[in-house]
Amino acid sequence: MTKRAYSPKEVLAKTYKTLPWGERWSRPFGFPTVNEAWFIWGDTGSGKSSFVMQLAKELCNYGMTLYCSYEEGVGQSFKERIERFKMGEVQGRFRVVTSDAYDELVERLSKPKSPHFVIVDSFQVSGWTYEQAKQLIDRFPAKSFIFISQEHKGQPMGKPAIRLRYIAGIKVRVAGYKAFCKGRFTEDPGSCYVVWEEGVLRTSNNIG
Repeated sequence: MTKRAYSPKEVLAKTYKTLPWGERWSRPFGFPTVNEAWFIWGDTGSGKSSFVMQLAKELCNYGMTLYCSYEEGVGQSFKERIERFKMGEVQGRFRVVTSDAYDELVERLSKPKSPHFVIVDSFQVSGWTYEQAKQLIDRFPAKSFIFISQEHKGQPMGKPAIRLRYIAGIKVRVAGYKAFCKGRFTEDPGSCYVVWEEGVLRTSNNIG
């Protein structure tokens, strides 16, 4: 069967629901659609984990958010971020899983009223292939998947992660406690999201 081809008029007639967030988020990240795929990478100690938790809290304003904490579980550092960013304020819209296998996550997301935003931290520790990650995006087109990646020499670690970055609409690199958007929606390519102001100052001044 021949697949459908869209006319320019049909494309222009389409409407999309976007994240209605404030300027702190819209300036570096624009107004992405609520089902856009994200890819976030950064080195250890860059502020990546703190950024992801801040993003998770913001996304809870727009739908149930599931944090797949494959890399850290619910260890002490994860608990400290839960406390620091007051995740108790979004208690009803935030859940954490630590050991869902791929098929178990698919089953979870297939249920009614399942989470809308799914954070996978990290892609490498999940053990998934690129094909499995792509299948998740295709199987649940109304949901938003946020893949977190380890970094090696400034790039996502491993060829599957690099491939996954290409298909994400929002690509974010975290470095020096700043999150830089390299995606399709940013309004101001020169702007960034400051994860931790004191950390930025320490990095800039080379203070330990």
